[in-house]
Amino acid sequence: MNDTAPLILNSYYTLIAATLVLLMGRVLVHRIRVLNELNIPEPVVGGLLASGLIMLLHQFSGFSISLEQGMQDGFMLMFFASIGLSADFSRLRAGGLPLILFTLLVTAFIVVQNIVGISLASALNLPPLTGLLTGSITLVGGHGTAAGWGQVFEQEFGIQGATALALACATFGLVAGGLLGGPVAKRLLKKVKTPDTAEDLHLHTTFDQPNETQLITPTSAIETLAMFAVCLSAASFMTEFMATHFADSGVIIPTFVWALGAGVAVRNTLAIVFRLAIFDRCVDVFGNVSLSLFLAMALLSLELWTIKELAIPLVIILSVQALIMVLYAYFIVFKVMGSNYDAVVLSSGFCGFGMGATPTAVANMQAVTAHYGPSYKSFLIVPMVGAFFVDIINASLLSAITSLPFLQ
Repeated sequence: MNDTAPLILNSYYTLIAATLVLLMGRVLVHRIRVLNELNIPEPVVGGLLASGLIMLLHQFSGFSISLEQGMQDGFMLMFFASIGLSADFSRLRAGGLPLILFTLLVTAFIVVQNIVGISLASALNLPPLTGLLTGSITLVGGHGTAAGWGQVFEQEFGIQGATALALACATFGLVAGGLLGGPVAKRLLKKVKTPDTAEDLHLHTTFDQPNETQLITPTSAIETLAMFAVCLSAASFMTEFMATHFADSGVIIPTFVWALGAGVAVRNTLAIVFRLAIFDRCVDVFGNVSLSLFLAMALLSLELWTIKELAIPLVIILSVQALIMVLYAYFIVFKVMGSNYDAVVLSSGFCGFGMGATPTAVANMQAVTAHYGPSYKSFLIVPMVGAFFVDIINASLLSAITSLPFLQ
């Protein structure tokens, strides 16, 4: 069956489609006990169902859809800006040693992921570099890193179709990361005590309890939107500035990192220099809404038929990567991070960006904390590592690995 021209949804219809996906996910999670018990995020449930229906239509009629990319990117940037706007320096000090430990765990996992990918690719008679496309380029890196490195592999290493393959692997990782975090947390919760005392609960923020009632006034909403506008404008300016003046440097800083950094700068400038209080509840609500809509749009736009068309060896590699990620989170991350409730939530988040993306990690954690109570430390550590450190570490390690002579 030949593909037909995709149905193009403008910004209005894109927003309608995303909200329908979220509502559908909420209904399913609330009515299907296993989804509720496994803490599967509502956007993942609704998005996968919608993507599956689109895949069936594509199979029989060539049907596909194209969403308004600008809106999806905008919500993604708003989500990361909300993380920055919530990160005042007094709070970030609470990360301390756990932040360093979690960063080291992620660094070690990037190395493990690439060793597994290269080894299995070689064992299955694939070019060794292909293993990197089933490693941290696409799994820890996500779709943005996958698209960037896919072009490098095509142009520099002559691997045809690397970009399409990378995006398909990143899609697999996004789905796996969203589906596996909840079950891992569910099993680990049997080993720990959940927060049920006033001492445990007093540190929470509304960001890690998205279902909590939020009291927002028109004034606070306008002030918060103004901060978001500054963050997104700064991110856009810095991205264009880097592209214009540092195009040949090889340094790639994603726009969402600039949005997060701008949020940190705005938050702490207002708090420290001008002594202005930031209405955290309003920031958190905008962040949660943006996260849900971004994930719904991202999953709705997945072309699942590209996964179906992956070669069997690549499916084998990706499945092994998923297994190793679960074992690493269950036996290593949980133990090193303290074997407590915070460690459970951190393990769930680790599954999110170990094979997916930081928004998926946060969605996994929200699904857990909504049921069992807040984990203030987790919502400090995971977004900071996922947004700031992991991309820098991943890019540095990949640059070193791809220069190894035996992989050329």
